[in-house]
Amino acid sequence: MNDYSQIKTELDRLDIQFQLIEHPAVFTAEEADKYVANIPCMRTKSLFLTDKKNTDYYLVFVKDNQRLNMKKFAQIVDKKHLKFASDQSLLEKLGIKSGSVSIFSLLNNEAKDVQVYFEKSVVSGLPLTFHPNDNTKTMLLKPEDLFKFLKSIGFSYQIIEL
Repeated sequence: MNDYSQIKTELDRLDIQFQLIEHPAVFTAEEADKYVANIPCMRTKSLFLTDKKNTDYYLVFVKDNQRLNMKKFAQIVDKKHLKFASDQSLLEKLGIKSGSVSIFSLLNNEAKDVQVYFEKSVVSGLPLTFHPNDNTKTMLLKPEDLFKFLKSIGFSYQIIEL
């Protein structure tokens, strides 16, 4: 698992600026919200999904107060049925436990077999919030810096409308 110091090193290497907020452990986007309530940012929710056969994996980012329309997303990725990935899949694919899913979890996906999707409204220009694989910290990054990070670690992404 990549801890905060490894993530910080990677961001520094790419000359990516970020803001860090430390707080007690949080397990939902709603809990994390109170620590960034007075900061202009796009609060995100990171969802790790898989298909019925557990062969394809998706990391989807939506607004923290948005419900994911699973049927519509399934149509976008041309699947009949999607579900939340199991705790075991989280550990195997992203090297993390439930409650710590974030964009930085992709550093642990050496196979590069997780597809990344952003709901269009999430990348509207405000800094986005993510846990650095640690639910006691929240990082804020500009969308363009986030895309630079993804490219540097070998991931492409799609922006979709849900």
